[in-house]
Amino acid sequence: MAGAENKTKPTDVDPAAFIAAIPDEKRRVDCAALAEIMREVTGQEPVMWGDSIVGYGRYPYKYASGRSGEWMTTGFSPRKDAITLYFCYYLEEQADLLAKLGKHKIGKGCLYIKRLSDVDEGVLRELIAKTTGDQAG
Repeated sequence: MAGAENKTKPTDVDPAAFIAAIPDEKRRVDCAALAEIMREVTGQEPVMWGDSIVGYGRYPYKYASGRSGEWMTTGFSPRKDAITLYFCYYLEEQADLLAKLGKHKIGKGCLYIKRLSDVDEGVLRELIAKTTGDQAG
């Protein structure tokens, strides 16, 4: 086993209780809606990963270095500055969809949105569907 073990792992914390405890009302409402969208699109029930990520599905990974582990296929976290959405593919590969999404920022596998109302829900659903479809094959 090369490398360190992944520190963010599934927990037994109830995702609904985590979402209900989000202090900012608008962020809480957005995260509850996002949880339902992800549940509908993935067909998976949410699981808390670490203390702040609501994740859906799982897939194994292995890097060329030999490091391996398991990660969610998609998920989100209500961070201080934005809601962070996680995907199991590089978002740069989805330039056409991102151009239609609305107000957002991206990292390699992360999408950052301030409010759910800032983005097109249909396009967001397509991005989520791609993450689950990419792991099926």
